[in-house]
Amino acid sequence: MKKLLVVLFSIPLFIGCRKVQKQQEATQAQVVEEEAPKKEVPFVWEGANIYFLLTDRFNNGNPNNDVNFGRTEETAVLRGFEGGDIEGITRKIKEGYFTDLGINAIWFTPVVEQIHGATDEGTGKTYGYHGYWAKDWTSIDPNFGTRKDLEELVKTAHSKGIRILLDVVLNHTGPVTEKDPVWPDDWVRTGPKCEFTTYENTTACTLVENLPDILTESDVAVELPDALLAKWKEEGRLSKELDELQLFFDRTGYPRAPRYYIIKWLTDYINDLGVDGFRVDTVKHVNENAWADLHKEANYAFEMWKKKHQDKVLDDNPFYMVGEVYNYGISGGREFNFGDKKVDFFDYGFKSLINFELKSDADKSYETIFKKYSKLLHTKLKDKGVLNYLTSHDDGAPYDKDRTKPYRTANVLLLTPGASQVYYGDETSRSLIIEGTQGDATLRSFMNWEDLDSLPETQKIHKHWQKLGQFRANHPAIGAGKHKRLAKSPYVFSRTYVNGEYRDKVVVGLDLPKGKKSLWVKGFFGDGTKLYDTYSETEVTVANGKVILENDFDIALLELVE
Repeated sequence: MKKLLVVLFSIPLFIGCRKVQKQQEATQAQVVEEEAPKKEVPFVWEGANIYFLLTDRFNNGNPNNDVNFGRTEETAVLRGFEGGDIEGITRKIKEGYFTDLGINAIWFTPVVEQIHGATDEGTGKTYGYHGYWAKDWTSIDPNFGTRKDLEELVKTAHSKGIRILLDVVLNHTGPVTEKDPVWPDDWVRTGPKCEFTTYENTTACTLVENLPDILTESDVAVELPDALLAKWKEEGRLSKELDELQLFFDRTGYPRAPRYYIIKWLTDYINDLGVDGFRVDTVKHVNENAWADLHKEANYAFEMWKKKHQDKVLDDNPFYMVGEVYNYGISGGREFNFGDKKVDFFDYGFKSLINFELKSDADKSYETIFKKYSKLLHTKLKDKGVLNYLTSHDDGAPYDKDRTKPYRTANVLLLTPGASQVYYGDETSRSLIIEGTQGDATLRSFMNWEDLDSLPETQKIHKHWQKLGQFRANHPAIGAGKHKRLAKSPYVFSRTYVNGEYRDKVVVGLDLPKGKKSLWVKGFFGDGTKLYDTYSETEVTVANGKVILENDFDIALLELVE
């Protein structure tokens, strides 16, 4: 919404011709239209629309990098590399896929070099296609692409106003295989396995068998693993890596403890490429002080990058960190309860936490959900946030697993206060039930581009997600604003967001009757106010405290006419 410029004209006192008057008014309107710039919509992380994808399962931009390190063993269904890569993501950014979907931030699974071998965790032989089994944090896995590919992705995304979140792992290395030796015992523990009943047996333990746990609580200086040094030497970059580490430890004064090495390696991607934030994996399994250290160095790297690239800075938002504290729910407010200890992770660098609660709320009435979330976000979680989701890569009990409620899924996810996480294929009803899979592999099929190209119902669902997503992206009030019900039947609500001189007001109607419908907006928009329903692409004027629409849609997305 833009404030119209006031243009004053000196009109002769004696204009008797109404035609001249109309011409004058038209001229004035024309000047206003030409001189009044569209008010830029600010980006706020609290209301972001974030797209989450598995790098290997989204789009294959370069088939020539599909096989590396002899990863040719037969795997269980959907447990091997499928070809998706960084270049494939970049292509979709260039095509406008994310922009059309109203996405303003992209989070993709880790792209650092994964273990070379395969292993069986009880669900069949698998490779590190998902990105969570790091072998070398300083390298990009060639199955995903190159550092140059990642640089191009960030640059392309920023040119479209899209932020980039890197998925980072500090908690563990990859599993041990014949090709991937265990890290030294002053770096990792290999037991006991976590029991998840106390703080100690949730943090000082391994998540599963054969997943070595980084000693993130340790302040003891350690040497780099011989295997890593040998790898760097073979690749011709040993001196460079050692010199950079020396500069880092000289600047910070940190001991050469395991977590500080990894923090340096992770924040290099910020310093070099200007990524905007981190999605942090397995947060509750790491001593919280480690996250404060990560945030400190990440923010430092981000500020340094902005100083060096002032012409590429998108805005003045600080570096963003959102954490996966498994089973955290918004009702818990700022604290997560380990059973014997409560931790406020927001105090350790996190702006937001992933909210595991929405999927259990999703079948409640819209008003129950929206009122609850708005209240919590503006009281207990004021100045912080949550990232809502309904489906994800490792949640075996997602909302609407059978994909029978794609429209309600979109309505709940994209209209609930807080940031939203669209899991790849939510917008196209990609199947979450794949024959022959075990465990979370069923959630990770390749993106169903063919369905989107050929099936009318898929296209209709996708269009619904696009309309809601664009409305959300254009109006921070949806995710970051305050909610208020205007009418119970038909259900109409408002959202208001104010930040300095910027003010955003919208009205939404849901479960509306098809055909002619009346939406009550009295007390929010005055009579004579011109509104635009972005869903039906219809302009209306408020009269007698309401607007009248006539169409076959059961939803209305109303904004002020600019």
